[in-house]
Amino acid sequence: MAVYTEVSDEELFAFLQAYDLGPVLSFKGIAEGVENSNFMLHTQSGYYFLTLYEKRVREEDLPFFLGLMFHLSERGITCPQPVKNRAGEVLGRLAGRPAAIVTFLEGMSPRRPDATQCAQVGEMAARLHRAGKGFSLHRKNALSLAGWRPLYEASAPRADDVVPGLRSVLEHELKFQEKHFPTDLPGGVIHADLFPDNVFFLDGVCSGIIDFYFACNDAFAYELAICLNAWCFEPDASFNMTKGMALLAGYERVRRLDPRERDALPILARGSALRFLLTRLVDWLNVPAGALVKPKDPMEYMRKLRFHQKVASAREFGLAA
Repeated sequence: MAVYTEVSDEELFAFLQAYDLGPVLSFKGIAEGVENSNFMLHTQSGYYFLTLYEKRVREEDLPFFLGLMFHLSERGITCPQPVKNRAGEVLGRLAGRPAAIVTFLEGMSPRRPDATQCAQVGEMAARLHRAGKGFSLHRKNALSLAGWRPLYEASAPRADDVVPGLRSVLEHELKFQEKHFPTDLPGGVIHADLFPDNVFFLDGVCSGIIDFYFACNDAFAYELAICLNAWCFEPDASFNMTKGMALLAGYERVRRLDPRERDALPILARGSALRFLLTRLVDWLNVPAGALVKPKDPMEYMRKLRFHQKVASAREFGLAA
């Protein structure tokens, strides 16, 4: 989450006239993340998140994201629910941007996940994959293989300013992925951004997931690759096998991986690391002046990519035979 677009009091009050939420008690921007402008909204009826969509989020994709939250909630996945205005609509415009209000979820994101939390997020990912079945809308993953070369071309001219030699590393890995990235794996709706800051826990139990604005149709195993990168590395960039085993076992308690997915996991993990390295690098090099945003360190994913380049089998992630 972040703030790129400021909202005046007058604009906010005019926007909220269409809703039955009561008087505003507080309203403040949220600095974490890099994609949209996000605000914590407290009204007489409770707490909400208000999001202004910008950057990579296309307005035509918003019915997919907002509709998916309703679909998943109806099938037992705890996630924010878009708030309808008096006309029954969930999408409006505020400060020149598409905007929506969603309900607030209780819980805290883990700062340093443990193995028990990794197991729960694995289970949650598998439950989400099952719950997504039957969702009527379809969205291609804009940040899968076909989207990586444009990101590389946007960042390559200044990549070596961040770390000498980075451009060569990116070029080499991109060529590898374009040659080896797997296709035709089992798939459906995935979250595509199941990082710890998007998963909440209460009293040690996973209480819900948020931020569906990268959700799309893609390989289920690619979701697992993202989770391995996001949940199973320590601050010194070492891979924690115990966490990897817990996450993968948690997933397979709900949905078993087939042999093709198991074989593909090392390449998918490399691809996932490249994807986040590239998007973070682009954001690092292009922070808008005056934006309330904290760009994330792209080199975290450089270190993870280096690890994955040496992995030959999913057993090295802790996947049971």
